[in-house]
Amino acid sequence: MPVRPTARFVLFVSAVCSSALTPFCMAQTVAQPGSGGVPHAPPPARAQAGGYGATPAPGRASRTQALAPQGRARAPVSSGHHVQHGGAQAHATTQQRGVVRLYSNTRATAQQAGSNTKGRFAAHPAQAGQGAVRYAPAPAPVQAGGPEVLNVTANPVADHAGGGLIRPQTQPQAMSVVGQDFIARQAPSATAYDLLALAPGANVATSDPLGLSPQVNISVRGLNGDAIGYVLEGMPLNDIAYYSGYPSQFADSENYESIALAQGAAQLESPVLNAAGGLMNLRFRTPAEKAGGMVNISYGSYNTNREFIRLDSGEIGHTGLKGFVSYSHSAADNWRGPGRDERQHVDFKLLKTWGQNNSAALVGTWNQAIDSYYPQPTKAQWQQDGIHGGNNLARTYNVANSAQGTDYWRLYRQPERTLYMGAPIELHLSQSVTWRITPYAQGAYGNVPGGSTLPTSGLFNGTQPLPDTLTLPSTQDGVATVRADYTQRSYRSGFTTGIEWHHGNNTFNAGYWYDYSDDSEYQSFTPIAANGTAAGIWGGSRRTSVTLADGSLLLATSNHTLSQTNALYVGDTLALLHNKLTLSAGFKEVMLTRNGTNAMPGAPYHANTSYAVPLPRVAIKYQIDKHHQVFFNTTTNFRTPAETALYAAYDPTSGDMTTQGNTKLKNEYSIAEELGYRYADDLIVGSLTLFNYNFTNRQIETVGQINGSYVSSTFNAGGQTTRGVDVELGLRPWHHFSPYFSGEYLHATIDNDLLSGADLLPTRGKRAIRSPTLQAAAGLTYDDGHAFGVFTVKYTGHQYATFMNDERMPDYVTANMAVGYRFSDASFLHKPELRMNFINITNQHYLSGVANPTLNAHDTVGRRGTIIAGDDPTYYIGGGFAALFTASTGF
Repeated sequence: MPVRPTARFVLFVSAVCSSALTPFCMAQTVAQPGSGGVPHAPPPARAQAGGYGATPAPGRASRTQALAPQGRARAPVSSGHHVQHGGAQAHATTQQRGVVRLYSNTRATAQQAGSNTKGRFAAHPAQAGQGAVRYAPAPAPVQAGGPEVLNVTANPVADHAGGGLIRPQTQPQAMSVVGQDFIARQAPSATAYDLLALAPGANVATSDPLGLSPQVNISVRGLNGDAIGYVLEGMPLNDIAYYSGYPSQFADSENYESIALAQGAAQLESPVLNAAGGLMNLRFRTPAEKAGGMVNISYGSYNTNREFIRLDSGEIGHTGLKGFVSYSHSAADNWRGPGRDERQHVDFKLLKTWGQNNSAALVGTWNQAIDSYYPQPTKAQWQQDGIHGGNNLARTYNVANSAQGTDYWRLYRQPERTLYMGAPIELHLSQSVTWRITPYAQGAYGNVPGGSTLPTSGLFNGTQPLPDTLTLPSTQDGVATVRADYTQRSYRSGFTTGIEWHHGNNTFNAGYWYDYSDDSEYQSFTPIAANGTAAGIWGGSRRTSVTLADGSLLLATSNHTLSQTNALYVGDTLALLHNKLTLSAGFKEVMLTRNGTNAMPGAPYHANTSYAVPLPRVAIKYQIDKHHQVFFNTTTNFRTPAETALYAAYDPTSGDMTTQGNTKLKNEYSIAEELGYRYADDLIVGSLTLFNYNFTNRQIETVGQINGSYVSSTFNAGGQTTRGVDVELGLRPWHHFSPYFSGEYLHATIDNDLLSGADLLPTRGKRAIRSPTLQAAAGLTYDDGHAFGVFTVKYTGHQYATFMNDERMPDYVTANMAVGYRFSDASFLHKPELRMNFINITNQHYLSGVANPTLNAHDTVGRRGTIIAGDDPTYYIGGGFAALFTASTGF
């Protein structure tokens, strides 16, 4: 459950409180709300059983830990100064020969203590996957009348290795965690994809430099973004029809406590259906103990403006209840071609804690955006026009041009509105039994429009001809220019629940996930006025859309899907050899039923599917000593086809089928292994992971044009074998500098020939698409508590865009930089800050990713002698140079 870890440890009163520190032993340190705020440190993390990371302590020790969702890291307390970016109250500690000393909980004292630091600390590695913080023990216990428990807030801005890009991990699977210290130095408009772009295996394709465009993608170890699970505070975020993630909808960057990427597999208890490529786990900050807030204002390239405000209630009375709510507004012009993006966003969290780490929360995020569109060119178009000319939409509407006005930018304005809400609850029923439940509900509506044309007569409804003759504006020679609106309305609700029981050396875990979703998709058309504007941009309304004589909408697609998911899981973790060796095993059975209907005449009305997928897993971890660790795991994962693959779609101008529905598509299934080594001490944190995947029925996402709208779907790409190695290394602050490095070598091959029509393409042994052989990233962070700076650089190798490997996009290098200064408190302003972010500082013009892969780009002779016609893939164009200035302060 999303309870943030508390750094909790026992100091014996007679040994410590008899010293000069006695006045401070009785104080509980808390964080002030502010920019990037580090809130009051939450309860310590209990290892998850069943999912990886179950690491119970000997005897009863494990019961003093708290529960964290799918692994999170917290910073150990530093031996140097702690300065919270933009607002959280600073805390300073020193560690000498195992005795932890606390300085006064005042900003002045923290600043004085920070002035003598050398920027290193001597705490043991944190339980990064589970969020526990481990401190160097005292040389020996000292007798006392009774233990006193102190809560110490570990400030991540100064302590984490690699400038916040890496944390020590303990779970027996690969995981990378990006913390608030790194996030707080980036452009505030950055999305979760942007923030994870330096992690090993993460291949991020973007269309704009500032994170507002929804035309983005991420692949991890060559597995596309629709094969990755997305979870915020225990609730799923994936699109229920396509499994894609939309990172600009998730949350504002100021509210992230951490973002974790499990590159290999989701945890056993994760509520996801598609996570063959891993899991992205997002976590909100904990509301601050004291009332306050944060505000920032940004302005930059392309007329970008962004405003953000967050209010913290602090603890309300003595109820243990506290919360925050934030609002942001962002807007920017397209960096190439005409268009403007606008976004409004609200995040909130209300948290109640009581007793022995019991908690209940209400979390949510609301997003509304109107986005423009960046055309995705073929390679030939890119080589001809680059970022100019025909690779952009038209700035003015001209129905007489060669495109009949369908290239006008306003016809592609994409509106969407989403709401995600969850209520994670964690109850410690006894010293050994913990129960968790997270009910959630979601709603979303969006329109993916595009310019198109319709004849005013001779139309079809599915395969049935229509007698109607339409009277529409923007008509020439019996053909009208219209906007095609592909709309999706979805509702989702469900819950996850699980029980955890610690008994001796075992940690047993069992649970259940139920999910119900209702998804409606249809394509209608909106008339275009003489000036190129449509009556409404949301689509699907009889008041504004093209209607027939009987008052019904003219449709090209109309389908409705009800889906139910039931999943049961059980797991056990056995700790041996004084917790040095942990053995984990788990099993999950996922049962998915889809009941669909297609209302288009001529199409099969029912489109029903049912799946039951067994998912076993095992893992081993051995802690060689306090610095060295090795692990091995074997997991199974699956992914169901996208909903659109079930339904046929039709061209209303001819009655021809544009998409053929198929209810017989098989699930993607994978067996994966990881073998890893980790090292962590008071200076260095690093990991090396070897991985291997074997896929059957590999599902590949494509984006096809249906009557002017761009719609995602999937097709079966057969078997695939993927092998590689990930490496990640970071240094904790040393003289205020923290370097970071990550890299990946990837070798992914197709195992069989692919069917194309009645022939087979000779694809066996070819390299998989979206799978760069080499990726490498490096970063250097400087932060002395006032002045700070970050420089990062990322290399992405070439990647194939076709299964025949007859076309690929070139490799590229991008670099970003940030510089800023935090001032001391002034009046009611807490840690005011000025920051400049520079994105793509060398202004590279490059293709950032494969948008729509194809089987073959050139005509190819099949295995049976047929000439198989080529089809050009399309690409994302990466964002150009951008600069963003931000002024922020806590209060």
